[in-house]
Amino acid sequence: MSTVRVENIKKTYEKGQVLALDEVSFEVKSGELFGLIGPDGAGKTSLFRILTTLLLSDAGRAEVGGLDVVKDLWKIRQMVGYMPGKFSLYQDLSIEENLHFFATVFNTTVAENYHLIEDIYVQIEPFKNRLAGKLSGGMKQKLALCCALIHEPKVLFLDEPTTGVDPVSRKEFWDMLDRLKTRGITIVVSTPYMDEASRCDRIALIQKGKILELDTLEQILARHTQNLYAVDTDNRYNLMNDLRQNTQIVSAFAFGEEQHVTLPSHFQEKYISEFLNKKGHTGIKVRKIAPTIEDTFIKLMLENQ
Repeated sequence: MSTVRVENIKKTYEKGQVLALDEVSFEVKSGELFGLIGPDGAGKTSLFRILTTLLLSDAGRAEVGGLDVVKDLWKIRQMVGYMPGKFSLYQDLSIEENLHFFATVFNTTVAENYHLIEDIYVQIEPFKNRLAGKLSGGMKQKLALCCALIHEPKVLFLDEPTTGVDPVSRKEFWDMLDRLKTRGITIVVSTPYMDEASRCDRIALIQKGKILELDTLEQILARHTQNLYAVDTDNRYNLMNDLRQNTQIVSAFAFGEEQHVTLPSHFQEKYISEFLNKKGHTGIKVRKIAPTIEDTFIKLMLENQ
């Protein structure tokens, strides 16, 4: 059963000059942790605002919990929790005051639904009298999640919740989402961090308003069938230029200190070594590697240019 359904959603800005969403379609199953993964400007926030009834699409339709996002907006607002990308709680209210305020907005109390947030709130409760504007990034994140959960939503929309947060807090946040999922809450989360794809049940890779691929991480990686190599030499400065000037090479992109190079299926590993040797490179290292989600995203992006 699908809790979120998106059908051919299109959205433009500046009188149709800027295309934010281009015929986007997908479904999110009930109780699923679904990831929308793509860089800044891919259309993630526009899509989340449409699904949370804050923005109208130009075309297409969307449903949340079987309700139409246009016709049933007031019912949907009662059943969803939304954590926008930018911290939007009241900076001059304390942790405790923010939480009580949002509970009141939804005609409930903190005491009534404390069991929903207890695992998260106990981590920030010692600072409950501190103003929200004085919190660290990780604490703001936890407070925002508590406020989004306090009315017991059926669907939780989290727009880039870990952007700008330290690695430890990022891991803690995803661990919290895993625990929330066991309660049957459907979670839709967007992120620019490709490594977070592994924490989702299914993912949609999005770029320039288009869904490039949608499936489990394992299935998406399995469809990357080209020969991929990690390449390094003593002259890293010229390495990328030399590789990209070779028309036989499909793609070459920097990954840390190495270049990830894609070759046509009929080419062998020794082709790269021989080519770089002719270019005067020394200390040549070439090894075949399994594709990462970043490699797959780049491949799909090039195919859809």
